[in-house]
Amino acid sequence: MSTQQAEPESQEAPEDPAMKGAESPAADEQTGGGMVDDHAEKRAELEGETVHIKVFRYDPEVEGKQEPRFDDFHVPFEKGMTVLDAVMYARDEYDSSLTFRHSCRQAVCGSDAFFVNGKQRLGCKTQISDLEQPVRIEPLPHQEVVKDLVVDMDHFYDQMHTVEPYFQDEDTPATEDLEEQRQTPENREKIKMSSRCIWCGACMSSCNIAAGDNEYLGPAAINKAYKFAMDDREDEQIKEHRLRILEQEHGVWRCQTQFSCTEVCPKDIPLTEHIQELKREAVKKNLKFW
Repeated sequence: MSTQQAEPESQEAPEDPAMKGAESPAADEQTGGGMVDDHAEKRAELEGETVHIKVFRYDPEVEGKQEPRFDDFHVPFEKGMTVLDAVMYARDEYDSSLTFRHSCRQAVCGSDAFFVNGKQRLGCKTQISDLEQPVRIEPLPHQEVVKDLVVDMDHFYDQMHTVEPYFQDEDTPATEDLEEQRQTPENREKIKMSSRCIWCGACMSSCNIAAGDNEYLGPAAINKAYKFAMDDREDEQIKEHRLRILEQEHGVWRCQTQFSCTEVCPKDIPLTEHIQELKREAVKKNLKFW
């Protein structure tokens, strides 16, 4: 079942000849004197038009909406419009029952990860003008759908907490003797990328191993463990404890280095590399792998 929303009328402002003439040199300069910028060309084509989005719909609590379907919406295009902007417009102007998560709109909260045109993406970070139409927006795969674009994240959070994602130090002195625990610039640089994780779940959703093994820790949880295991401020006993968690049957050794998690990470974290480094650390520690 698909619903077609009426296109709102758009009024085009008269073109200013002076502005048109002023823009040409700048455009030539930015594109190397004649080279076509594909994204800029696509944006220009969309100006004053509408964007066609197909949004996954499912509501288990409402009779008649319990069968998954796609609804069509035609949203007025604006320069800089993101996927999140488009679904928000569809919700606010066409169908207030359309349900999805979002918060900061600055790629920090990690709450608006969708499956857009066949790839895990952050809605607030993905430009509509860079996508082929119709833009197909679905919930993250391999997770139970609660309603529309909302998925159940409980299992993902459980896996994240399994690796004890907090700083530990058994040698911490009494409160009155506490001092600043300094980190070397080199060590900070080593774990910097791993600290960018925003718990969006895109990597877990893209992982074929996680899809078939519900006990697999997953790339996000392993990356979080990497952040602490490689931090020099934690003592060796704690590091070995973390590695024992990771070396289990459903830990780092289940990764098959497909790089799918790395490809979809909105923060460009080298997840697969971190997993491989933890494998090497486990070998060096002479741990029992299974």
